[in-house]
Amino acid sequence: MFVILVEDDPYIADGIKAALDFLNISVEHVSTARDADYFIRHSAVDLCLLDLGLPDQDGLDLLTQWRQDQIHTPVLVLTARLQTQQCVEALNIGADDYLTKPFELDELIARIYALSRRHRGFSSNILKFGALVLNKDTQEVTYQNHPILLSRREYSLLETFMSHPNQILKNEQLLDKLYGYQDSIESNALNVHIYHLRQKLDAHFIQTVRGVGYMFKTAE
Repeated sequence: MFVILVEDDPYIADGIKAALDFLNISVEHVSTARDADYFIRHSAVDLCLLDLGLPDQDGLDLLTQWRQDQIHTPVLVLTARLQTQQCVEALNIGADDYLTKPFELDELIARIYALSRRHRGFSSNILKFGALVLNKDTQEVTYQNHPILLSRREYSLLETFMSHPNQILKNEQLLDKLYGYQDSIESNALNVHIYHLRQKLDAHFIQTVRGVGYMFKTAE
């Protein structure tokens, strides 16, 4: 999962980013509406955590602009505003959920997973295809009842594949979900992660779509 965090308070942002990093959720932190708009329009973002009190533009105006432009990325609004009306307005504009600061990180994580499930049509945090099972809550992966040890990025890659079964995912989309904007990426990094996943699972799960990307096949 690739999350963009739009928050101008560095203390709050650092806490959220640390929690998401710990859960192997790729997160890009930006502090302005301008940067947020760029990422939403040019990256494969799965979910946006949007603070309403941004320095260069009101978060409600930014959200309105996205929905008018038919950008349907799930948005979880984070706001310090105490007025209920602000939260109601955000939901009416097109926000999918909201949290009022201060909030517990556990609740934030639970809402992120809930929005992700709802958006993708899943009812639980367990992804299962045949003998392959991925548990988002525990970060455990098993295949044929045996635990599979994965690196952080291997896990993120497999979660992305299993969340989009039988769909062609472009190389650029996969890299967006594995690396932040500031990360340096080796030219063969994705190929290496794919190779290691295939070694740990049956090779038929991940099929190469030549010149485009990869596809996770749920059956041989």
